[in-house]
Amino acid sequence: MTIGQPDSTVGVQDHPASAEPVRPATVAHGKSPLRIAMDRLRKDNVAVICAVIILFFILVAVFAPLLSKIEGQDFGTFHPDLVDEYGYPTIGLTPDHWFSVEPKTGRDNFARWVYGARPSLIVAFSATVFGTIVGVVMGLLAGFLGGWVDRVISWIIDFVLSLPYLLFAIALVPIVESMRGGSFNLTPEEQASTRFFVLIFVLSFFGWAGLARIIRGEVLSLREREFVLAAKAIGVPTRQVLFKELLPNLVAPIVISASLSLPAYVTLEAGLSFLGVGLVEPIPSWGQTIANATNWFKADPIYLWLPVVGITALVLALALLGDSIRDAFDPKTRR
Repeated sequence: MTIGQPDSTVGVQDHPASAEPVRPATVAHGKSPLRIAMDRLRKDNVAVICAVIILFFILVAVFAPLLSKIEGQDFGTFHPDLVDEYGYPTIGLTPDHWFSVEPKTGRDNFARWVYGARPSLIVAFSATVFGTIVGVVMGLLAGFLGGWVDRVISWIIDFVLSLPYLLFAIALVPIVESMRGGSFNLTPEEQASTRFFVLIFVLSFFGWAGLARIIRGEVLSLREREFVLAAKAIGVPTRQVLFKELLPNLVAPIVISASLSLPAYVTLEAGLSFLGVGLVEPIPSWGQTIANATNWFKADPIYLWLPVVGITALVLALALLGDSIRDAFDPKTRR
């Protein structure tokens, strides 16, 4: 190399000319907690089986008139010719009566079983929806606003949780019936519909307080987060902060609470109907059937086992699905 001649190799990067250009790295998009929970539920065999069982009972309740029509019977038709002088059924499982007939009245057991799924599911889902809405709203207001609003709502929550729901339900039924003219002046249909709505109200009234306390605790920890403080600093309205900023972060406790409330409400409806303060004729109910079947268990066991199996399968499926949903939303068990 000649002195003073610049070296052509100085400053040249040591890369082969044939090397491919560097491509920008692909940005990985994270999944939301709800999406992660749904993916985990789809892989959970227990959750899938329970969901199928619950869907089966929902379809039975929805298509109860069609199923009864296929059998050719009705849940309210009496068949005195199918029972003896002591009230015992004279037939078993036949093509005309798939689950035999009811003692003393001769009404079809299958028709009453499929129609009996309706009030259990309607009461449970209605009470869950109403209780969840009230609990979420009250919990949001108490946790976010604080001050005297929090103290008043917290006092109401403690008051509701201290009330005995069974005595409340027993006392409320005759009060509402007397407001409508008294139980002796009401037709059986009016009395049954009154008890139906009173039962939904009682379960909703006692169901919202527990969820409200949970939501209040979650909001107390979320309201000091940066995204909430930033929204308040730029003048976002309180309603928008509650339902656009805080509520999406409360999906997990809300879903878990609702999924665990459903089996409890199904059991409570059956228990109150069994005690005589729930649903009454002419609305068919599994709890009501169990109460009537206890006197005929030895002579006609299928009359008792039909509603017992229905309630047990439905409550067990709802409870196991609720546990699976709780595990799916639990951050400590995410993989």
